[in-house]
Amino acid sequence: MKKILDNETLLIETAQRGDMEAFNTLALHYQDMLYRIALRIVNDEFTAEDALQNALLQAYSNIRSFRGGTFKSWLARVTVNASYDELRRGRRHISLPLEQFTNDGEEIESPEWMRDQSAGPEERAESSELQRVVQQCIKSLVPDYRLMVILVDIEGLSYEEAARIARVPVGTVKSRLARARMQIRNKLRAFQGLLPAAYQFDLMVSATV
Repeated sequence: MKKILDNETLLIETAQRGDMEAFNTLALHYQDMLYRIALRIVNDEFTAEDALQNALLQAYSNIRSFRGGTFKSWLARVTVNASYDELRRGRRHISLPLEQFTNDGEEIESPEWMRDQSAGPEERAESSELQRVVQQCIKSLVPDYRLMVILVDIEGLSYEEAARIARVPVGTVKSRLARARMQIRNKLRAFQGLLPAAYQFDLMVSATV
């Protein structure tokens, strides 16, 4: 995850005075994260590029409205809004690539095993199928829940950052994320044959609780 620039406050103040070079420095620092967020919402590279371009144009035009908090969260919120604007234009359906899916909660273990480079052909095929299944599980979530998974579980943002981006209380972020994770877990029970033995056992235990 990108760290805050050492001179970020100065760059923001300079950009707010209309300095394009200062804004470009900020944009370049965060553009990879912003592009990933857009891509996971629109599920199309070209549409994600359009969303990111529009987001940065909007951010530059409205940078004087930034009044504190983290600039990263502010940019992410602008990008989320621009991405949903693209979807509202009817270009694509929401989906979610899972190459970097991680989880710091209790409901779903981090599926690092899905990217095991030592796996054989059969294991890789099962892993690919499981990725497709998990992608469909997340795709089936309502947008509010899916956004929390994107921001917290995939991008690794804090609850506080996700709350600022979604403009909801931290408690709402936690409750939506918990429900999203539980829904994913419940849906995955139908595909236990694709899961590692330890994960299958975990699902069996949780089902009895």
